[in-house]
Amino acid sequence: MTKTIAIFGAGSGLGTAVAHRFGKQGYKVALVARRREPLDSLAADLGSGGIEAAVFTADLAHSGNIAAVVSAIRHRFGSIDAVYYAPVSVIPFFPAQELPVEVLRNHMELFVYTPLVLAQAVLPEMLDRGEGTILMPHGLSGHTAFPFMSGPGPAAAALRNFLQSLHGEVGAKGIYVGMLWIGALIQGSEFHRQHLKNEAGGQLTGEFPQARPDELADILWELATRKDRFEAVYPPQS
Repeated sequence: MTKTIAIFGAGSGLGTAVAHRFGKQGYKVALVARRREPLDSLAADLGSGGIEAAVFTADLAHSGNIAAVVSAIRHRFGSIDAVYYAPVSVIPFFPAQELPVEVLRNHMELFVYTPLVLAQAVLPEMLDRGEGTILMPHGLSGHTAFPFMSGPGPAAAALRNFLQSLHGEVGAKGIYVGMLWIGALIQGSEFHRQHLKNEAGGQLTGEFPQARPDELADILWELATRKDRFEAVYPPQS
């Protein structure tokens, strides 16, 4: 039986790589993001490689949009067997002492409330089948706090708490829940392009690791197939 992965945050970096990685393993691919034109281009690229893909537009900054897009994906493909959630955005960092509460409130919606609603929307059918995958990679600041790099980190830390609890609850029922923490600029991503133009807020200075999106997609595939740990960190920490 052919499986379907829903890519929530199908950007030009890791989202694209994950679509190709799972597609090459026989998955059909649902592509979800705000802007349709890049999604259409990615769907065409996947199709040229024999991977069936369809496009769904949604603003993931509003958790109330999830029910409709999940329903549309099910209508198109019949089921959702795997979920990848990593919304595309260029996020400014703040010193913790200056972090505006409204900024954190917006991050909580995007990085906690929406993924919570999404996970709870897809879990019932996964539990019925006794099989499913939920992957939610994030920037390393949610795993390890850094001075002067607050903003998305507190929200991502809350997401980690929720997903780690979920991992413990549903793992024995055939559902894998996992995270990949990325402490690097993802080549080809929007944030990487903005950083190269020195438009990412000026916080990332000097040498900063870079990662190939296909390498990160391989790690996510390994997490989903081996199911032997909740999270991985890139680059690996000593």
